[in-house]
Amino acid sequence: MDTPRETMDKVIPKKKGLQKKHFGYIALGAVIILLIYLAFFSDRTSTYKVEKDKLIIETVTEEQFNDYITVPGTVEPITTIKLDAQEGGRVEEKVIEEGSMVKKGDVILRLSNPDLYLAILTSEGDLGFRENQLRQTQISMEQEKLQIKRELVTLKFNIDRLSRNYKQNGVLIKDNLISKEEFIRSKEDLDAANQSKDLYMERMKTDSIFRSVNIQTMQNDLLNMRKNLALVRDRVKNLNVTAPVDGQLGLLTPEIGQQINRGENMGQLNVLTSYKVTAQIDEHYIDRVRTQLDGTLERQSNKFNLTVRRVYPEVRNGTFKIDMIFRDTMPDNIRTGQTYYISLQLGQPKVSVLVPIGGFFQETGGQWIFVLDPSETFATKRNISIGRKNPKYYEVLEGLKPGEKVIVSGYETFGKNEKLILKKSN
Repeated sequence: MDTPRETMDKVIPKKKGLQKKHFGYIALGAVIILLIYLAFFSDRTSTYKVEKDKLIIETVTEEQFNDYITVPGTVEPITTIKLDAQEGGRVEEKVIEEGSMVKKGDVILRLSNPDLYLAILTSEGDLGFRENQLRQTQISMEQEKLQIKRELVTLKFNIDRLSRNYKQNGVLIKDNLISKEEFIRSKEDLDAANQSKDLYMERMKTDSIFRSVNIQTMQNDLLNMRKNLALVRDRVKNLNVTAPVDGQLGLLTPEIGQQINRGENMGQLNVLTSYKVTAQIDEHYIDRVRTQLDGTLERQSNKFNLTVRRVYPEVRNGTFKIDMIFRDTMPDNIRTGQTYYISLQLGQPKVSVLVPIGGFFQETGGQWIFVLDPSETFATKRNISIGRKNPKYYEVLEGLKPGEKVIVSGYETFGKNEKLILKKSN
């Protein structure tokens, strides 16, 4: 009975070393460690392989930034005078052809206008009629003046006679040699004659004023008619289109036989005492371009200074226009229509971090750029801030340091990848 119990109480020894169940735990731990590493320590940046030789790589520098733009400018005369028809008519002759040099007063075109000649004849006829009417009025007034003078002489003699009669009757009435009625009648006749004289004097004064006003009015009318006739004759002179100043006839559109209306433009005259340069500038710069800005152009290894004289406010097709004049000397043999490239200074030079102009800006808008690692085996995307630009450089406000290398060529093929692996071409 003791033997079986001893058998049942026997201790079974444990197995040493790795067992099968341990391999499962190890595998599970390894997976967990791998997942943690991938989640926190692995590089998940999207990458793109590109051949290094096909890229344009530039070094970021720190040097003086010249704030200017280069624009094509066209040479134009300093002043252009429009030739507008001061009088309408038919073109009879082109005396001077386009491109010819003219002096002030030279006849360029001859026009004809029969209606204008008829207007002159009518004005001359009206003037002659009014002049004759004035002469007749003056003669009539002189005759009236003589008539009044004669009547005044008669009245004077009559008053002298009546005055004598009244005095005699005054003596006779005292001796009762005449009746009282006769004496009173002689006094009344004298008073009536004096009153008639007063009326004639007043009439003469009134007629004199009237004659003066009437003659003055007619003379003013004649003066106006003479002025009108002179103006009409001047209009005839305007049928000869003349050069208002010395210059070059730049454009002349009318043809022989063409009818020109009054005020119609016939061409232009270029004043060649000096020249200006006009340029079309991108509307992006409209707030920065103003008068008195300086510019330079180069010709035959010489620099010539210009100043912005006028900025036109209208924006057309994305550009606006400016006029520049030469500040001191001009190029030799300068001609209208020549094109020069003008460096227009927009601001003062300043030491800045600079990146060369490149195609990357079209894709990034200057907000980021690919920066090479010191090993130059890869490049990563970095946010930057760009300020001003000139034809050679962008001004970098933040995000880059001098000495760093960046990719400035176009980014069209890079997609949204944030890291570029640079490989050598095969």
